[in-house]
Amino acid sequence: MKVHLKALGCRLNEAELEQWSIAFQADGHTITNTATDADLMVLNTCAVTNDASRKSRNLINRLHRENSTAKLVITGCHASLNPDEVADTHGVDLVVSNDKKSSLPEIINTQLMPATMPLRATNPDDIALYNRHRQRAFIKVQDGCRYRCAFCIVTHARGNEVSRSVEDITNELNFLHTQGVQEAVLTGVHVGGYGSDLDSSLFQLVETILTDTDMPRIRFASVEPWDLGDQFFDLFSNPRLMPHMHLPLQSGSDTVLKRMSRRCKTKNFAQLISDARAAIPGFNITTDIIAGFPGETEQEWQQTMAFVEQTGFGHIHIFPYSPRAGTKAANMADQVELKIKRARCKELADLAEALKLNTLQQAVGVSTEVLWESPKQSDRNGYRRYNGYTNNFLRAQINVTDSTDLTSSITRVKITSVDEDKLILNVELENGN
Repeated sequence: MKVHLKALGCRLNEAELEQWSIAFQADGHTITNTATDADLMVLNTCAVTNDASRKSRNLINRLHRENSTAKLVITGCHASLNPDEVADTHGVDLVVSNDKKSSLPEIINTQLMPATMPLRATNPDDIALYNRHRQRAFIKVQDGCRYRCAFCIVTHARGNEVSRSVEDITNELNFLHTQGVQEAVLTGVHVGGYGSDLDSSLFQLVETILTDTDMPRIRFASVEPWDLGDQFFDLFSNPRLMPHMHLPLQSGSDTVLKRMSRRCKTKNFAQLISDARAAIPGFNITTDIIAGFPGETEQEWQQTMAFVEQTGFGHIHIFPYSPRAGTKAANMADQVELKIKRARCKELADLAEALKLNTLQQAVGVSTEVLWESPKQSDRNGYRRYNGYTNNFLRAQINVTDSTDLTSSITRVKITSVDEDKLILNVELENGN
């Protein structure tokens, strides 16, 4: 059967799709990127904000409209928080809750599909990663979170922490590398909590990955800043661990952080960033900021703006606070007006763009490596444009002749300038590439 996999939201949802893709293909099914071609559609939903839930509902309806004859299976956080509502949605054949996600292909095979011969019994090399020609794979290392930040519904939807075994993770990495994947992004709900149930740690996991796999580039999706121990940045002495981390700050005001039930103060965060930049040249820090958390005063907001400017993030994901039923923050007093939240998002977005531009400008003249994606269509002069990411996760672009194929390759480049309209680096190949 032809299976179409779709995800909304976080990188963890993408990682789960990739795991399911391998499992479905191993059971004899094929993956299609087009919903209209599918016999089965699986949607991994999101509920991190009210808007994410709305998009999940809309996408469920859209998938059914596009292909009303295919079986439609819904999973993910929105489905887990609203199982009855989703199950009653027209066109939905099966709802799989988050706590059963690890067995989703088996559940579907049992309940919705006829038996087929495993593809691995014929040709294991035919199982390419997700059939999307992707250079980067998201690797789920754990699920769930032991903490309860006041704004977060995901920890309720995902449940307790469960870590994958080191052997499972390294086996997946080695398999994906044989399929042409050049970069693995370690992801989860609480990545820094990896191993809490295995008498292990994220540090130990990364050590093993660097020893027992040949994946050229290893990167982290998002790690809570309080989970990084004193020796953590020593790991980056291995050049296969990319010099970039996404460390969610959420607010630059200590009083707001306390109301959020966050476990890191701004002085601790600042010291962490200082240590990382001192230990690793060109280390890029990206982050999340929530604007308009309940009770946030103008003074507290300006503390956030000052701290963000002082820190100099390479990129910022900006979220207006969205009340989620079932979280502590949803019942807090002094909810901030929508127009104020929007104004603060705009103010921060302007600052974030200036900081990103500054980060890019500082990289001009540097020699580094870029992992290239699929090219854009050739122009009339016979040149193709490739986009990719540097080691420290800065977007780069290059124009090369049709005869030069960079797809999925890692090449040494020199950063020559910044395209200030696109906020992307212009690079050229160094000699020897």
